[in-house]
Amino acid sequence: MQMRGICLYMHIHQPWRYRTYSIFDVANNENYFNDSNYSSKQSNERIFKKVAEKSYIPTFDLLERNLEKHKEFKFSLSITGVWLEQAELWMPELIERLKKMVATGRVELVAETYYHSMAFFYNRDEFKAQVEKQIDTFKKIFNFTPVVFRNTEFSYNDEVGRAVEELGFKACLVEGWDKILGWRSPNFVYSAAGTKKLKLLPKNYRLSDDIAFRFSDKSWKDWPLTVDKYETWLDASANDGDTVNLFMDFETFGEHQWRETGIFDFMNRLIESWLAKKDHTFLTVSDRAKETPVGELSYPWTVTWADTERDLSAWMGNKLQDEAMSTLYSMRDKVIEYSKIHKNATILEDFRRLTTSDHAYYMCTKYWNDGDVHAYFSAYDSPYDAFMYFLNVLRSLEYRLES
Repeated sequence: MQMRGICLYMHIHQPWRYRTYSIFDVANNENYFNDSNYSSKQSNERIFKKVAEKSYIPTFDLLERNLEKHKEFKFSLSITGVWLEQAELWMPELIERLKKMVATGRVELVAETYYHSMAFFYNRDEFKAQVEKQIDTFKKIFNFTPVVFRNTEFSYNDEVGRAVEELGFKACLVEGWDKILGWRSPNFVYSAAGTKKLKLLPKNYRLSDDIAFRFSDKSWKDWPLTVDKYETWLDASANDGDTVNLFMDFETFGEHQWRETGIFDFMNRLIESWLAKKDHTFLTVSDRAKETPVGELSYPWTVTWADTERDLSAWMGNKLQDEAMSTLYSMRDKVIEYSKIHKNATILEDFRRLTTSDHAYYMCTKYWNDGDVHAYFSAYDSPYDAFMYFLNVLRSLEYRLES
Protein backbone atom coordinates (compact mmCIF):
# COMPACT_ATOMS: atom_id res chain seq x y z
CA MET A 1 0.00 0.00 0.00
CA GLN A 2 1.48 3.34 -1.08
CA MET A 3 1.17 6.20 1.35
CA ARG A 4 -0.42 9.50 0.42
CA GLY A 5 1.00 12.48 2.23
CA ILE A 6 0.58 16.12 3.06
CA CYS A 7 3.74 18.18 3.38
CA LEU A 8 2.53 21.17 5.41
CA TYR A 9 4.81 24.19 5.53
CA MET A 10 4.07 27.62 7.03
CA HIS A 11 6.00 30.88 7.06
CA ILE A 12 6.19 33.16 10.14
CA HIS A 13 7.25 36.77 9.64
CA GLN A 14 6.67 40.31 10.85
CA PRO A 15 8.79 43.22 9.59
CA TRP A 16 10.23 46.07 11.61
CA ARG A 17 8.11 48.86 10.12
CA TYR A 18 9.83 52.25 9.98
CA ARG A 19 7.78 55.02 11.50
CA THR A 20 6.53 58.24 9.89
CA TYR A 21 10.06 59.61 9.81
CA SER A 22 10.12 63.31 8.98
CA ILE A 23 12.84 65.19 7.13
CA PHE A 24 13.23 67.20 10.34
CA ASP A 25 14.19 63.99 12.18
CA VAL A 26 17.15 63.30 9.92
CA ALA A 27 19.91 64.94 11.95
CA ASN A 28 18.13 64.67 15.28
CA ASN A 29 16.63 61.22 15.76
CA GLU A 30 18.11 57.80 14.97
CA ASN A 31 15.05 55.90 16.14
CA TYR A 32 13.53 54.57 12.93
CA PHE A 33 11.46 51.59 14.01
CA ASN A 34 9.91 52.17 17.43
CA ASP A 35 6.89 54.44 17.35
CA SER A 36 6.16 55.75 20.85
CA ASN A 37 2.48 56.08 19.89
CA TYR A 38 1.11 52.59 20.56
CA SER A 39 -2.01 53.27 18.49
CA SER A 40 -0.12 54.42 15.37
CA LYS A 41 -0.29 52.44 12.13
CA GLN A 42 3.45 51.76 12.37
CA SER A 43 3.54 50.57 15.98
CA ASN A 44 5.38 47.27 15.69
CA GLU A 45 4.49 46.27 19.23
CA ARG A 46 0.77 46.87 18.70
CA ILE A 47 0.73 45.02 15.38
CA PHE A 48 2.71 42.07 16.73
CA LYS A 49 0.45 41.66 19.77
CA LYS A 50 -2.68 42.02 17.65
CA VAL A 51 -1.57 39.32 15.21
CA ALA A 52 -0.44 37.13 18.12
CA GLU A 53 -3.93 37.23 19.64
CA LYS A 54 -5.66 36.58 16.32
CA SER A 55 -3.22 34.13 14.74
CA TYR A 56 -0.04 33.02 16.54
CA ILE A 57 -1.56 31.93 19.85
CA PRO A 58 -4.62 30.05 18.53
CA THR A 59 -2.59 28.43 15.74
CA PHE A 60 0.08 27.32 18.20
CA ASP A 61 -2.76 25.87 20.31
CA LEU A 62 -4.04 23.92 17.30
CA LEU A 63 -0.62 22.62 16.31
CA GLU A 64 0.36 21.61 19.85
CA ARG A 65 -2.89 19.70 20.37
CA ASN A 66 -2.40 17.76 17.16
CA LEU A 67 1.27 17.03 17.85
CA GLU A 68 0.23 15.54 21.17
CA LYS A 69 -2.73 13.64 19.77
CA HIS A 70 -1.27 12.31 16.52
CA LYS A 71 2.22 10.82 16.42
CA GLU A 72 2.09 10.89 12.62
CA PHE A 73 1.45 14.64 12.48
CA LYS A 74 4.43 16.66 11.23
CA PHE A 75 4.95 20.06 9.68
CA SER A 76 7.66 22.56 8.73
CA LEU A 77 8.17 26.23 9.57
CA SER A 78 10.33 29.10 8.44
CA ILE A 79 10.67 31.90 11.00
CA THR A 80 12.41 35.14 10.16
CA GLY A 81 14.99 36.59 12.51
CA VAL A 82 13.06 39.87 12.71
CA TRP A 83 9.99 37.98 13.92
CA LEU A 84 12.08 36.29 16.61
CA GLU A 85 13.46 39.68 17.70
CA GLN A 86 9.99 41.08 18.21
CA ALA A 87 8.72 37.95 19.93
CA GLU A 88 11.67 38.09 22.34
CA LEU A 89 10.78 41.69 23.20
CA TRP A 90 7.03 41.42 23.60
CA MET A 91 5.93 37.78 23.81
CA PRO A 92 8.90 35.51 24.62
CA GLU A 93 6.48 32.76 25.58
CA LEU A 94 5.88 32.22 21.87
CA ILE A 95 9.52 31.31 21.37
CA GLU A 96 9.35 28.88 24.29
CA ARG A 97 6.36 27.20 22.69
CA LEU A 98 8.22 26.94 19.38
CA LYS A 99 11.23 25.41 21.12
CA LYS A 100 9.05 22.71 22.64
CA MET A 101 7.46 21.92 19.29
CA VAL A 102 10.82 21.70 17.51
CA ALA A 103 12.11 19.46 20.33
CA THR A 104 9.48 16.84 19.42
CA GLY A 105 11.48 16.04 16.28
CA ARG A 106 8.33 16.40 14.19
CA VAL A 107 8.59 20.13 13.52
CA GLU A 108 11.27 21.12 11.05
CA LEU A 109 12.75 24.59 10.58
CA VAL A 110 13.41 25.91 7.08
CA ALA A 111 16.14 28.51 6.50
CA GLU A 112 15.83 31.81 4.69
CA THR A 113 17.35 35.29 4.91
CA TYR A 114 17.31 36.53 8.50
CA TYR A 115 15.76 39.85 7.46
CA HIS A 116 13.35 38.45 4.86
CA SER A 117 15.15 40.44 2.19
CA MET A 118 15.61 40.38 -1.57
CA ALA A 119 19.35 40.63 -1.00
CA PHE A 120 20.14 37.93 -3.56
CA PHE A 121 19.09 40.27 -6.37
CA TYR A 122 21.16 43.21 -5.08
CA ASN A 123 24.25 41.94 -3.27
CA ARG A 124 25.32 38.29 -3.04
CA ASP A 125 27.63 38.90 -0.08
CA GLU A 126 24.75 40.42 1.87
CA PHE A 127 22.54 37.50 0.88
CA LYS A 128 25.08 35.02 2.22
CA ALA A 129 25.59 37.00 5.43
CA GLN A 130 21.85 37.08 6.15
CA VAL A 131 21.39 33.36 5.48
CA GLU A 132 24.34 32.49 7.72
CA LYS A 133 22.95 34.71 10.48
CA GLN A 134 19.63 32.88 10.23
CA ILE A 135 21.33 29.49 10.49
CA ASP A 136 23.32 30.64 13.54
CA THR A 137 20.13 31.94 15.15
CA PHE A 138 18.34 28.62 14.70
CA LYS A 139 21.31 26.79 16.22
CA LYS A 140 21.41 29.13 19.20
CA ILE A 141 17.69 29.25 19.99
CA PHE A 142 16.41 25.87 18.81
CA ASN A 143 19.58 23.74 18.64
CA PHE A 144 18.55 23.01 15.06
CA THR A 145 20.53 23.17 11.82
CA PRO A 146 18.26 23.59 8.76
CA VAL A 147 18.97 21.58 5.60
CA VAL A 148 16.16 22.99 3.45
CA PHE A 149 15.94 26.59 2.21
CA ARG A 150 13.31 28.99 0.94
CA ASN A 151 14.24 32.30 -0.55
CA THR A 152 12.20 35.37 0.37
CA GLU A 153 8.71 35.19 -1.15
CA PHE A 154 9.77 31.96 -2.87
CA SER A 155 11.81 34.06 -5.32
CA TYR A 156 13.76 31.48 -7.28
CA ASN A 157 15.64 31.03 -10.53
CA ASP A 158 18.40 28.66 -11.61
CA GLU A 159 21.05 31.05 -10.33
CA VAL A 160 19.44 31.09 -6.90
CA GLY A 161 19.56 27.29 -6.93
CA ARG A 162 23.32 27.26 -7.48
CA ALA A 163 23.84 29.74 -4.64
CA VAL A 164 21.60 27.72 -2.31
CA GLU A 165 23.55 24.54 -3.04
CA GLU A 166 26.85 26.34 -2.39
CA LEU A 167 25.53 27.25 1.06
CA GLY A 168 25.13 23.53 1.80
CA PHE A 169 21.37 23.04 1.55
CA LYS A 170 19.87 19.81 0.25
CA ALA A 171 16.61 21.20 -1.07
CA CYS A 172 14.76 24.42 -1.83
CA LEU A 173 11.05 25.26 -1.73
CA VAL A 174 9.71 26.84 -4.93
CA GLU A 175 6.43 27.96 -6.46
CA GLY A 176 4.93 25.21 -8.62
CA TRP A 177 3.93 27.66 -11.33
CA ASP A 178 2.27 26.30 -14.47
CA LYS A 179 4.56 28.22 -16.82
CA ILE A 180 7.51 26.33 -15.33
CA LEU A 181 6.00 22.92 -14.65
CA GLY A 182 3.98 22.65 -17.84
CA TRP A 183 2.43 19.18 -17.86
CA ARG A 184 4.35 18.05 -14.77
CA SER A 185 2.80 17.69 -11.31
CA PRO A 186 3.90 19.77 -8.30
CA ASN A 187 3.42 16.68 -6.15
CA PHE A 188 6.84 15.22 -6.94
CA VAL A 189 10.44 16.04 -6.09
CA TYR A 190 12.64 17.42 -8.86
CA SER A 191 16.34 18.07 -9.31
CA ALA A 192 17.37 21.70 -9.76
CA ALA A 193 18.81 22.57 -13.15
CA GLY A 194 22.40 23.77 -13.01
CA THR A 195 23.17 22.11 -9.67
CA LYS A 196 24.81 18.84 -8.66
CA LYS A 197 22.38 17.51 -6.06
CA LEU A 198 19.92 20.25 -5.03
CA LYS A 199 16.29 19.12 -4.99
CA LEU A 200 13.25 21.29 -5.59
CA LEU A 201 9.95 20.94 -3.73
CA PRO A 202 7.24 22.80 -5.68
CA LYS A 203 4.23 24.26 -3.93
CA ASN A 204 0.87 22.90 -5.05
CA TYR A 205 -0.47 26.41 -5.38
CA ARG A 206 -4.03 25.50 -6.27
CA LEU A 207 -4.70 23.38 -3.20
CA SER A 208 -2.61 25.68 -0.98
CA ASP A 209 -4.45 28.78 -2.13
CA ASP A 210 -7.84 27.12 -1.65
CA ILE A 211 -7.08 27.45 2.07
CA ALA A 212 -4.85 30.51 2.12
CA PHE A 213 -6.88 32.81 -0.15
CA ARG A 214 -10.23 31.34 -1.18
CA PHE A 215 -11.45 29.75 2.03
CA SER A 216 -13.71 32.66 3.07
CA ASP A 217 -14.56 33.97 -0.42
CA LYS A 218 -18.31 33.59 -0.75
CA SER A 219 -18.11 34.42 -4.47
CA TRP A 220 -15.92 31.34 -5.04
CA LYS A 221 -17.87 28.62 -6.85
CA ASP A 222 -16.65 26.00 -4.34
CA TRP A 223 -17.53 27.97 -1.20
CA PRO A 224 -17.99 26.78 1.47
CA LEU A 225 -14.93 24.55 1.61
CA THR A 226 -15.64 21.48 3.70
CA VAL A 227 -13.16 18.87 4.91
CA ASP A 228 -14.88 16.12 2.88
CA LYS A 229 -14.70 18.18 -0.29
CA TYR A 230 -11.09 19.18 0.27
CA GLU A 231 -9.99 15.62 1.07
CA THR A 232 -11.53 14.48 -2.19
CA TRP A 233 -9.37 17.04 -4.00
CA LEU A 234 -6.28 15.99 -2.05
CA ASP A 235 -6.82 12.32 -2.84
CA ALA A 236 -7.38 13.09 -6.50
CA SER A 237 -4.21 15.18 -6.63
CA ALA A 238 -2.18 12.70 -4.60
CA ASN A 239 -2.89 9.83 -6.97
CA ASP A 240 -0.35 7.01 -7.24
CA GLY A 241 1.18 7.68 -3.85
CA ASP A 242 2.07 11.35 -4.31
CA THR A 243 2.53 13.89 -1.55
CA VAL A 244 0.83 17.27 -1.80
CA ASN A 245 2.92 20.27 -0.79
CA LEU A 246 0.66 22.70 1.07
CA PHE A 247 2.78 25.84 1.55
CA MET A 248 1.29 29.03 3.03
CA ASP A 249 1.73 31.94 5.41
CA PHE A 250 1.27 31.11 9.08
CA GLU A 251 -1.09 34.08 9.35
CA THR A 252 -3.48 32.31 7.01
CA PHE A 253 -4.95 31.05 10.26
CA GLY A 254 -6.67 33.83 12.17
CA GLU A 255 -5.35 36.88 10.32
CA HIS A 256 -5.91 36.35 6.59
CA GLN A 257 -8.78 33.98 7.32
CA TRP A 258 -10.44 35.12 10.52
CA ARG A 259 -11.54 32.74 13.24
CA GLU A 260 -15.16 33.52 12.35
CA THR A 261 -14.69 31.86 8.94
CA GLY A 262 -14.23 28.50 10.64
CA ILE A 263 -10.60 28.16 9.51
CA PHE A 264 -9.34 26.69 12.80
CA ASP A 265 -12.10 24.10 12.99
CA PHE A 266 -11.51 23.21 9.34
CA MET A 267 -7.78 22.65 9.84
CA ASN A 268 -8.25 20.68 13.03
CA ARG A 269 -10.78 18.38 11.42
CA LEU A 270 -8.66 18.02 8.26
CA ILE A 271 -5.70 16.73 10.28
CA GLU A 272 -7.96 14.35 12.20
CA SER A 273 -9.75 13.03 9.13
CA TRP A 274 -6.61 12.69 7.00
CA LEU A 275 -4.74 10.66 9.60
CA ALA A 276 -7.74 8.44 10.27
CA LYS A 277 -6.96 6.67 7.00
CA LYS A 278 -4.19 4.04 7.18
CA ASP A 279 -2.55 5.04 3.91
CA HIS A 280 -2.42 8.77 4.77
CA THR A 281 0.37 10.60 6.55
CA PHE A 282 2.18 13.93 7.02
CA LEU A 283 5.79 14.67 6.02
CA THR A 284 8.32 17.40 6.72
CA VAL A 285 10.23 19.06 3.91
CA SER A 286 13.39 17.06 4.65
CA ASP A 287 11.31 13.86 4.56
CA ARG A 288 10.41 14.85 1.04
CA ALA A 289 13.99 15.79 0.20
CA LYS A 290 14.99 12.15 0.76
CA GLU A 291 12.90 11.11 -2.24
CA THR A 292 14.47 10.42 -5.62
CA PRO A 293 13.77 13.20 -8.15
CA VAL A 294 11.49 12.22 -11.02
CA GLY A 295 13.08 14.75 -13.37
CA GLU A 296 14.78 18.12 -13.67
CA LEU A 297 13.17 21.55 -13.32
CA SER A 298 14.68 24.71 -14.75
CA TYR A 299 13.62 28.21 -13.69
CA PRO A 300 15.21 30.38 -16.42
CA TRP A 301 13.49 33.48 -15.05
CA THR A 302 12.59 34.47 -11.49
CA VAL A 303 9.34 33.09 -10.12
CA THR A 304 7.77 34.04 -6.76
CA TRP A 305 4.61 33.03 -4.94
CA ALA A 306 3.17 36.58 -4.98
CA ASP A 307 0.47 38.28 -7.04
CA THR A 308 -1.06 37.08 -10.28
CA GLU A 309 2.19 37.48 -12.25
CA ARG A 310 4.27 35.32 -9.86
CA ASP A 311 7.30 37.53 -10.54
CA LEU A 312 9.33 40.23 -8.76
CA SER A 313 7.09 43.12 -9.79
CA ALA A 314 5.61 43.43 -6.29
CA TRP A 315 9.05 44.58 -5.08
CA MET A 316 10.84 45.78 -8.22
CA GLY A 317 8.02 47.04 -10.40
CA ASN A 318 8.29 50.83 -10.30
CA LYS A 319 10.77 53.71 -10.01
CA LEU A 320 9.99 54.31 -6.32
CA GLN A 321 11.09 50.78 -5.44
CA ASP A 322 14.11 50.90 -7.74
CA GLU A 323 15.42 54.15 -6.28
CA ALA A 324 14.76 53.15 -2.67
CA MET A 325 16.44 49.74 -2.87
CA SER A 326 19.33 50.68 -5.14
CA THR A 327 20.17 53.62 -2.87
CA LEU A 328 19.98 51.41 0.21
CA TYR A 329 22.24 48.66 -1.14
CA SER A 330 24.73 51.18 -2.51
CA MET A 331 25.43 52.13 1.12
CA ARG A 332 26.26 48.58 2.26
CA ASP A 333 30.06 48.72 2.01
CA LYS A 334 30.21 52.06 3.82
CA VAL A 335 27.91 50.81 6.56
CA ILE A 336 29.99 47.69 7.14
CA GLU A 337 33.24 49.64 7.15
CA TYR A 338 31.82 52.22 9.54
CA SER A 339 30.46 49.54 11.91
CA LYS A 340 33.86 47.83 12.03
CA ILE A 341 35.92 50.99 12.56
CA HIS A 342 33.62 52.45 15.20
CA LYS A 343 32.54 49.10 16.66
CA ASN A 344 28.97 50.23 16.07
CA ALA A 345 26.60 47.34 15.40
CA THR A 346 23.52 49.56 15.58
CA ILE A 347 23.98 51.20 12.20
CA LEU A 348 24.49 47.81 10.52
CA GLU A 349 21.35 46.47 12.21
CA ASP A 350 19.39 49.52 11.04
CA PHE A 351 20.65 49.01 7.49
CA ARG A 352 19.71 45.35 7.46
CA ARG A 353 16.25 45.93 8.88
CA LEU A 354 15.69 48.27 5.95
CA THR A 355 16.47 45.45 3.50
CA THR A 356 13.29 43.62 4.58
CA SER A 357 11.24 43.09 1.43
CA ASP A 358 8.03 44.41 3.00
CA HIS A 359 9.34 47.98 2.69
CA ALA A 360 9.54 47.75 -1.10
CA TYR A 361 6.19 45.94 -1.11
CA TYR A 362 4.58 48.96 0.58
CA MET A 363 5.76 51.12 -2.35
CA CYS A 364 4.03 48.97 -4.96
CA THR A 365 1.58 50.92 -7.15
CA LYS A 366 -0.38 48.02 -8.65
CA TYR A 367 -4.15 48.24 -8.95
CA TRP A 368 -7.12 45.88 -8.91
CA ASN A 369 -6.93 42.74 -6.77
CA ASP A 370 -3.16 42.77 -6.27
CA GLY A 371 -3.28 46.43 -5.31
CA ASP A 372 -5.97 45.74 -2.72
CA VAL A 373 -3.76 43.09 -1.11
CA HIS A 374 -0.78 45.45 -1.00
CA ALA A 375 -2.88 48.21 0.57
CA TYR A 376 -4.27 45.82 3.19
CA PHE A 377 -0.81 44.91 4.46
CA SER A 378 0.69 48.40 4.28
CA ALA A 379 1.21 50.50 7.41
CA TYR A 380 1.25 53.68 5.32
CA ASP A 381 -1.47 55.79 3.71
CA SER A 382 -0.03 55.41 0.22
CA PRO A 383 3.00 53.96 -1.64
CA TYR A 384 4.30 57.51 -1.94
CA ASP A 385 4.22 58.06 1.82
CA ALA A 386 6.06 54.77 2.30
CA PHE A 387 8.69 55.92 -0.19
CA MET A 388 9.07 59.38 1.36
CA TYR A 389 9.58 58.11 4.91
CA PHE A 390 11.98 55.43 3.68
CA LEU A 391 14.10 58.01 1.86
CA ASN A 392 14.19 60.17 4.97
CA VAL A 393 15.57 57.21 6.90
CA LEU A 394 18.22 56.70 4.20
CA ARG A 395 19.16 60.37 4.47
CA SER A 396 19.63 59.85 8.19
CA LEU A 397 21.86 56.82 7.56
CA GLU A 398 23.95 58.89 5.14
CA TYR A 399 24.20 61.69 7.68
CA ARG A 400 25.43 59.28 10.36
CA LEU A 401 28.06 57.85 8.01
CA GLU A 402 29.33 61.26 6.94
CA SER A 403 29.32 62.86 10.37
